[in-house]
Amino acid sequence: MILDIIIVIIGISVVLAGADRLTEGASALARRLHVSEIVIGLTIVAAGTSAPELFVSLVSALKGTPDWAVGNVVGSNIMNAMLIVGCAAMVAPMVISRSTVHKDIPFAVIASVLLVLACIDGQLSWTITGHTIGRLDGVMLLVGYVLFMYYTLKHAKADDSETAQVKAQSVWLSIIYVVVGLAALVFGSDWFVGAASRIATSLGVGESVIGLTIVAGGTSLPELATSVVAARKGRSAMAIGNVIGSNVFNVLMILGVTALICPMQINGITMIDLLMTLVSVALVWFFARTRYTVARWEGGVLTAGFLGYMAWLLSQA
Repeated sequence: MILDIIIVIIGISVVLAGADRLTEGASALARRLHVSEIVIGLTIVAAGTSAPELFVSLVSALKGTPDWAVGNVVGSNIMNAMLIVGCAAMVAPMVISRSTVHKDIPFAVIASVLLVLACIDGQLSWTITGHTIGRLDGVMLLVGYVLFMYYTLKHAKADDSETAQVKAQSVWLSIIYVVVGLAALVFGSDWFVGAASRIATSLGVGESVIGLTIVAGGTSLPELATSVVAARKGRSAMAIGNVIGSNVFNVLMILGVTALICPMQINGITMIDLLMTLVSVALVWFFARTRYTVARWEGGVLTAGFLGYMAWLLSQA
């Protein structure tokens, strides 16, 4: 167990170091490419920090066992919107641009609505176990992601006030920072999940509890570390962009591709879980609309809401 504790500490340290490099590299890359940090957050950073979810979902689909992917995406999206935004806002109030509030966050809401529609399978019922997300649903989700990327890249130009604050460095060095940062996030998270799971098992914690807490938290650790570090560095646009982009990527890209490879049957999640994905992103949207800032106390509300939801989940396990 001592070795596993050491690995947990190393894993968290690697994740935090990776988040720092990723934030620096992505900010500099945004300046060099003359695009806004929110766009970098919505695309490169979001896709990179969602790599653990994508990798595991694809492997499961190729093995013919993709059913749990829906629960993983639902859990990750709730954690992104409530815990990650909450923690980032408590570290430093997040200033949100009008464009993000009125154009970008609504995409995350739409993605959540599409997720619900795909899961209810055309039947309005509180019981969704056994419903299937088929290949047609996968095509619908992927088309949605293509539209999201088209819109995002079309409005990618940055303003001078944003890029002037970023330290200048070469494009290649920025890319190296991004790649090294993403690699550190993925490997550090994997070490953390593996070691933490072994510790929990040795302490007699059940597999379902481990899955709901350690594994779900571990796959969202890259988003958490990146957003908190970005917020601490005053990069609110990148922090919120990472969360929004990850939520959209998780639903439209990961579930879309997984459904195309192998249709998914829903097991282990309820309509309450699906509605929480909507409520969580709606809360972020509501808080962002008030003075275009997610204040510390609002971050506290989001974090408390997530902890309450987790307590309810564990009571049902």
